[in-house]
Amino acid sequence: MVELDHPFTTDKPAEEEFQAILDLERLVPCVQGGKVLDATDPSKVKAEIHVRMGAMSMKFNGTVEVVERDDAGRRAVMQVKSREVGGSGHANAKVTFTVDDGGGTVHTEAQITGKAASMGEGVIVSVLDALIRDFTGRLGTI
Repeated sequence: MVELDHPFTTDKPAEEEFQAILDLERLVPCVQGGKVLDATDPSKVKAEIHVRMGAMSMKFNGTVEVVERDDAGRRAVMQVKSREVGGSGHANAKVTFTVDDGGGTVHTEAQITGKAASMGEGVIVSVLDALIRDFTGRLGTI
């Protein structure tokens, strides 16, 4: 398991930013290569992501679901479950968002198997770190 923490900043009021993060149809495309395939309900979507790891490019399909929500504390936990298209690997994550005035934090706990895992933990951490840093840079724009 890989655990990463990333801060983000926003000019929006904390409550407005928190509501934007809970809007999965707006949130998922903030992940580079991510898109919503189907919104099954407001707290769960089917999604896909294209990820480059070195010379490899992989596509994962799965779900993103809000599994915990604390409006008063502006904290949300999302569960990502995905499977590699055309492969046997998966990428699952528990992502915790905490929003305060001026920004917040994203804590990610990820489990990767299959071809992606064969690249080694150093590569996985590097790719995930870059992907999440890019994502947190986009959070303030939704």
